Amino acid sequence: MTMCEKTSHACTICGEESLVPARWFLVTENRWEDKLQILPWDDRLADRAGVHRACSSTHVQELVVHWMATGSLDYPFARAESWSSPARRWSDLWAPRPDVDMRGMRPIGELCVHRESMRRVLTENPGSLKAILEALNGALQPPADPEGGREAVA
Repeated sequence: MTMCEKTSHACTICGEESLVPARWFLVTENRWEDKLQILPWDDRLADRAGVHRACSSTHVQELVVHWMATGSLDYPFARAESWSSPARRWSDLWAPRPDVDMRGMRPIGELCVHRESMRRVLTENPGSLKAILEALNGALQPPADPEGGREAVA
């Protein structure tokens, strides 16, 4: 690939593609620690194994809910690039993968759960997760401009 060529990136949830996804998010997990991190867009990380791309805060939330419910970020019904490959198998979902090297990256948010407690919460009172999602939504909004309004989205 030459310096002028750009890679198209696909959202894990909807499959929307973009050459310049500046307002997108990256989501990665550490399965051993039941930890999820949400990061601002970074071209260096976007194509690494285990990094999921989300084109909007709504799709980040959808990934988070899926992760809380299943314990995995792998979204089996997504139309993203990994499912278009004929070599993709269901066993690939649980194949070990290295942790993503995020040195120098500042996460927007991080969730860490006790998996057994999460199952109980989801069963007994799934509405209690609303507070988590509201806090996440607030963190994903663009920063306010100095004049008091929201940052304009290009």
